[in-house]
Amino acid sequence: MKASVAPRVRRWRRSLGARLVGLFVLLALGMVVTFLVGMQSALHFGWQDYARPLVADYVDSLAAQIGTPPDVARAKALTERLPLRIRIEGPVVNWSSNPRDDERHEHRHDSLDMWRPVRMLADGHRISFGLASMARYDAPEDRPRLIGWTTLAMLLLLTAGAYRTMRHLLRPLDDIRAGALRYGAGDFSQPIVPRRNDELGELATRINRMADGLHGMLDAKRQLLLAISHELRSPLTRARLNAELVDDSEARDALLRDLSEMRDLITDLLESERLAAGHAALHTEPVDINALVRELLDTSFNDPIVDTALDATLPALALDPTRMRLLLRNLLDNALRHNSGVATPPLIRSSMQANTLSVVVRDHGPGVAEAELAHLTEAFYRADSARLRSTGGVGLGLHLCALIARAHGGELRLRNAQPGFEAELTLPIRPAAPTASS
Repeated sequence: MKASVAPRVRRWRRSLGARLVGLFVLLALGMVVTFLVGMQSALHFGWQDYARPLVADYVDSLAAQIGTPPDVARAKALTERLPLRIRIEGPVVNWSSNPRDDERHEHRHDSLDMWRPVRMLADGHRISFGLASMARYDAPEDRPRLIGWTTLAMLLLLTAGAYRTMRHLLRPLDDIRAGALRYGAGDFSQPIVPRRNDELGELATRINRMADGLHGMLDAKRQLLLAISHELRSPLTRARLNAELVDDSEARDALLRDLSEMRDLITDLLESERLAAGHAALHTEPVDINALVRELLDTSFNDPIVDTALDATLPALALDPTRMRLLLRNLLDNALRHNSGVATPPLIRSSMQANTLSVVVRDHGPGVAEAELAHLTEAFYRADSARLRSTGGVGLGLHLCALIARAHGGELRLRNAQPGFEAELTLPIRPAAPTASS
């Protein structure tokens, strides 16, 4: 409960709309307090200087009309003729013109004596005067309280109205924020819809133009990479054929290795650009992930020493076998390359939890600095310890693995294993079907 409330409180504190509404509330409270204090001061001094002597003289006249000792008949006649409430208390006469009103007002500790003057008679009787309650129960002594509650209600209504208005005015900011997140994630398919023709609408239009420009530049870069990669394939193929015709020697073997690395680089580059562009079709079929791992260990590596812990109960999943083979080959190659010189061999294990299949590839090498973990799946990123071309590649392997995992609806998680480095592939378990999907 507390964990869910804390983010909301932080968002509320950072919210521009909340700050503006708070400023409005403070301004409204300041205006109300200033108005009430000013009016109270004006009424107070006006009452002291003008009204109080007149009311006191009028009350003395009313007390004289009632007489000493008090005459209930006269008092009753006054209450019938005038909008007054009279209460007589004393050794002989105890009478009230409206007992219910007296009970109601006795439970209130009002300090408004200006509306309830009292006169003490010579025979010990006490006469209290007040203005009679109206049909709306808003006698003058009740009006300040009524005004206070009415003011508070109006202030709350104005605050609610200000909040709704502020939310309406700042709603384009939510659209701009969502659009910025989409653009940051590389999704330019849905532009920001300008809601109004004001400054925020102009800002949304300018951001859309900026996104269009960025999208065009990224597409141009992608097309350039694809074109160069395609153009390089033919000369590389011819160079490899020519190298095959050369007599066996160390130079020939080194040349073939370099040509193979260039071929793999171009293949990875083309595949990563296809997946990043979102145009790649996954040709799925039922795939046994354990069988795929065993096939890779038998055919793609020269006598690798790798420990396996494969769960035999894993179901067949609807996967693209070619791309999944590429993903596993890159992870295993990465683990073998960074595990050189370590006695403990790399480990690959598979397991199933709930509706998720997990494949973990771990080496026991030096690991990666924590600050670099978040960047390892970026294209062409290489850690400082892997700058050498012979050990670190060009930074496309993990990037391509992350794209393949995402295309299958899964995720690639990278972390240090202490010792070593661990890559975990998680895939949702879906019914395998021998059909192609895109």
